Amino acid sequence: PLVAFLVTGCISVRFGRDFPSPEPKSIVSGKTDRAVLLRMFGEPYQVGLDSGDPTWRWFYGQRESGTEVSKDLTVRFNAEGIVKSYSFTSNFPDDLRRLK
Repeated sequence: PLVAFLVTGCISVRFGRDFPSPEPKSIVSGKTDRAVLLRMFGEPYQVGLDSGDPTWRWFYGQRESGTEVSKDLTVRFNAEGIVKSYSFTSNFPDDLRRLK
């Protein structure tokens, strides 16, 4: 029983698909297209619609030793496949330092 506790206490859980955090100004509304985003971040983790606009989402998180970190990039496109708007949130320490 004690061994089982020690093993389960060290488990690391990852969810989503890891992607590089965007640099400020690397995504430009009205200019950046889907092909550029695919090269920068890989295939999106989810796709959908937001108020009728095509939407892609990249999401990654990990839980380890009671600590959870995640990052989320959501992009809305216009009818031509150009970025209409986007948001990026993260609580990874590197992103927190870089984006504050």
